[in-house]
Amino acid sequence: MARLPQAFIDQVLDRTDIVDVVDRRVKLKKTGKNYSACCPFHQEKTPSFSVNPDKQFYYCFGCGAGGNALGFIMDYERLEFREAIEQLAHSAGMELPPDEESGGAPQIDTQKPLYEAMEKATKYYEQMLRQHPARDAVVSYLKSRGLSGEIARDFRLGFAPEGWNTLDTVFTTDAEKQYAENAGLLVRNDRDRVYDRFRHRVIFPIVNQRGKVIAMGGRVLGDDKPKYLNSPETPLFSKSHELYGLHHIRQFAKNLERIVVVEGYMDVIALAQFGIHYAVATLGTSVGQPHLEALFRRVDQVIFCFDGDSAGRKAAFRGLEAALPMMEDGRQVRFLFLPEGEDPDTLIREKGEAHFEHLLDTATPLEDFLFKELGDGIDESTMEGKARLSKVIAPFISMIPEGVFRALLYQSLADRTAIDVESLKRLREPPREPAVEMPPDTGDRMGEEGFPGYEALDDYDSFASTQRQPLPAAGQDSIVNETALLSRALGLITLNPALAISLDLNGLDSIDTEDAKLLRAVCLHVRENPDMTTPSLLGYWMGTPEGEKLSAYAASEVIDEKGMQAQLTAVIEKVARDREIGILRKRADELKSVAYTELSDKQKRELVALTQAIREKSRRG
Repeated sequence: MARLPQAFIDQVLDRTDIVDVVDRRVKLKKTGKNYSACCPFHQEKTPSFSVNPDKQFYYCFGCGAGGNALGFIMDYERLEFREAIEQLAHSAGMELPPDEESGGAPQIDTQKPLYEAMEKATKYYEQMLRQHPARDAVVSYLKSRGLSGEIARDFRLGFAPEGWNTLDTVFTTDAEKQYAENAGLLVRNDRDRVYDRFRHRVIFPIVNQRGKVIAMGGRVLGDDKPKYLNSPETPLFSKSHELYGLHHIRQFAKNLERIVVVEGYMDVIALAQFGIHYAVATLGTSVGQPHLEALFRRVDQVIFCFDGDSAGRKAAFRGLEAALPMMEDGRQVRFLFLPEGEDPDTLIREKGEAHFEHLLDTATPLEDFLFKELGDGIDESTMEGKARLSKVIAPFISMIPEGVFRALLYQSLADRTAIDVESLKRLREPPREPAVEMPPDTGDRMGEEGFPGYEALDDYDSFASTQRQPLPAAGQDSIVNETALLSRALGLITLNPALAISLDLNGLDSIDTEDAKLLRAVCLHVRENPDMTTPSLLGYWMGTPEGEKLSAYAASEVIDEKGMQAQLTAVIEKVARDREIGILRKRADELKSVAYTELSDKQKRELVALTQAIREKSRRG
């Protein structure tokens, strides 16, 4: 059987966090450095199932089940090897490469040298913080921010010295320098000059959930701009998916109940210095749903902690918008706005851990922030104010999934505005455009009374401009339409192979596309094996591009089981009809390219007949 390249499998596992994989299916509880739960593979009352995030390994001390994320998926969901890899790859945002035995070249792990480059640079910057002649200024700065040597070690802080090419001592070959450039450590300018991205800055390594360095942030020591500099997007680093400090939480946070989102690296580190090991920061972007998905997999409560200025409130509101579609019952989102001139770093150094914890405990709930932020300046005592409040808030409530929390918010809005809940729910729907009344259909039906025959027309231009509406196309963008229809037919048959037994494919004889060929092959195979099921059908093509197509097409179909046969028949008929219309239209266009007066009587009659046939077939479609 064709197999996937080992390098690709390794990359998938490298991008997969076993804690996330298991926790989506079995609720885990933090126990020291590991996570535990009752084993999903045998009956037990006392948890003996353990997940080690560092080694990316699970083991049950009760039944002996163990392995990596891939093995867990296969055992838990009873998937074959390839199905499990596909699922993990999809979650990691990766596409499957060609099989090694199906003509594709063996895949080279292109990410491994990038990880190695990031690790080399991190160790170099750590060394510079300990040994460089200018280290005293850096250490003094870190101490002035209240950071100890231990916390600097835990977060692997470093120092990038002044100079354009200090990394030349780290990356000595052209290949190494190319990897370093691809990883965002080196920059190439318009004159093809390569130089260090980070210079004279405190270095904050950014690690993924598995503890591998994927990017860096740098804070300038002088007055240069920008104050903070992050790595660019690379094959390792996507700022919209990563959170600074998330790996630290996994290592140090115990009995995790909440996570606080702050604005910067130093805030995360300062909070950890004072015992609050559950803070994260975004990396030069607003909080988005991928960030929140990662957080809600670990806790049910997320607190946004931002400055109380306009920029902080705007950032908080963007967080609110991202959170609303994810507010399932049981989840909490709160907002903490700090006094002017304060940030978590300065506040916790001045007031201590207990005071900051108290602020978090009393943070503003999502519902209060929502009403306060959107209702600011609206006079709720007037009818106009009530109408305005309902109009601006109801659409945001509609973003929340169905459940108790959503119902309570609608009720709260109803109490404030004296508008019933059902009316408020309708406010989420945009106003419908009034229906446009089409003019009467004239001159487009061959043979009907009032339609002049071609003999009454002087030339083709007159025929086209006065008596003929444009011919309907064989479907908008007919090639795309045909492809979509064929893929739907394949999806329907994959979900219910029995549909193929009596399906008439004669209308597709002239279609020679890959999907048309696959459709004929699938139907033939099912007819030879009438007991075929969906799993066996996919199994027959497993490991082939055709099998991947069938899986994808089936996955995209959402249909009514009772109407599958009718839907499939209609799809096939439309494919054949559109193809036939396309052939007729091609001939009509050939005739139209000639002046009408130059057409023979036979050609004129053919043109009229073609026009009639195209319109009749289009009306049926």
